[in-house]
Amino acid sequence: MIHAPGFGLALTLLAYLGAGELHRRLGRPALLAPVLVAMIVVSVVLELLGISYEEYLASVSVLTLLLGPATVALALPLLRSGRALLADRLAVLVTLLVTGAVSVGVTVGALTALGSSDSVVLTTLPRSVTTPVALTVGETIGANTTLAVVLTLVSGVLGATVAPWLLDRVRVGDPRARGFAIGMVSHGIGTSRALAESDVAGGWSSAAMVLNALAMTVVLPVVAQAFH
Repeated sequence: MIHAPGFGLALTLLAYLGAGELHRRLGRPALLAPVLVAMIVVSVVLELLGISYEEYLASVSVLTLLLGPATVALALPLLRSGRALLADRLAVLVTLLVTGAVSVGVTVGALTALGSSDSVVLTTLPRSVTTPVALTVGETIGANTTLAVVLTLVSGVLGATVAPWLLDRVRVGDPRARGFAIGMVSHGIGTSRALAESDVAGGWSSAAMVLNALAMTVVLPVVAQAFH
């Protein structure tokens, strides 16, 4: 039964639905984000049952197929926030440039200081963009695309989990600022989390995700030239 074609899909859906219900009942704590809890549950079950990642991936291929359309759908709130974005275009542009530079700078600087190989640096560079874009950019710059996607997912989950909690601690309450910050650091996963807060936060998170993806598509291949 555990090797049936639909087992992985059923496991993933049940884990996520259960994690979502737990999250709701406990008052939506950031550290129990449904994506994080579901990921841990699925990983533990696969390990206990001895199911390989390759077998699991094949059984959830329909979810992988829907990843692209789901990411595009997250851009819909961007349309609703278009006028507000234009009104604050200078702040948006400055924030995009600064956060993008910090993201790339921290990644390259930390890995270089730790003596990581060029291939590891290249694989880590796309972690700040949404998964479909990370896959494309990773192929372009010669990264290990499988690992690049994993790092992107981990970055997204951690950002979606920690960012709302951290923003609460530093008293950032403006939904525009919260959404943009979450979208910049945790892309699609973070945007779905921001949408749970409000449509405004979701719209600004979606904007950050899209704008950051566009910027990194241009910037990362240029940065990658230094590691070839």
